[in-house]
Amino acid sequence: MDWGMSNRMAQLIKPDGHCFYLAIDHGYIMGATSHLEKPGKAFAQVEKYVDAAFLTRGILRSSIDPATNTPMILRVSGGASVVGATLADEEVAISIDDIVRLNVASVGVSVFVGTEYEHQTLMALAQLINECEPYGIPVMAVTAVGKELETKKEARYLTLACRICAEYGARVVKTYYCDDFEKIVYGCPVPVVIAGGPKTDSVLEVLQFVYDGIQKGAAGVNLGRNIWQNECPEGVARALQAVIHENARPKEANEMFLAMKNQKA
Repeated sequence: MDWGMSNRMAQLIKPDGHCFYLAIDHGYIMGATSHLEKPGKAFAQVEKYVDAAFLTRGILRSSIDPATNTPMILRVSGGASVVGATLADEEVAISIDDIVRLNVASVGVSVFVGTEYEHQTLMALAQLINECEPYGIPVMAVTAVGKELETKKEARYLTLACRICAEYGARVVKTYYCDDFEKIVYGCPVPVVIAGGPKTDSVLEVLQFVYDGIQKGAAGVNLGRNIWQNECPEGVARALQAVIHENARPKEANEMFLAMKNQKA
């Protein structure tokens, strides 16, 4: 592995083998999502706790301070929206020139295995890897399922999708947490990062599934709504950092969250 690729991978995966990414890319399909109307503010609130931010080039240029030392993972796929017929009809929307110009640590692209757009999105992944590898830029493949989340949130499907992405050359794979998650990790030769999914009912519930995922081999998480839609995003981020990087158990980390929440109040 060349120095540039090794350096970027070291930014993405910390020395303990774990990672904590903040997802603020929702607007590319959902518009001004509640509590993410000002993505720069959402990022700034928790910046010191996260290892990287996953976002679009528009938000990177308009809302993130260029002086930040936090690595950026650039969402490069697009072409659909939540009000359209399907979310799966995506292609790579950004040139390699712009990727290099933005000096990001990594790029992320959605792949819709098992849909009518399977071939299109797999070829987009392949082409993106072909273009990024010479520049030492790692590609994170996102095993997206569009509006079919619940019907495909199972280990058999996600194991297939993750392995395919790794076979194409993705350096990191982002996928959903599910029962028998260890089977996904076992069958995937590159780091697996857990997607956040819908907002949960409690912070403890988030901490529990993140803790369980780490115990089953996940490298880390890529979370959004369960952080910045909370009334105390700093507390959630600090608690997650403790679970991911400090081996804290969910109840212990939840106490950290409650302490920060009460202090803020």
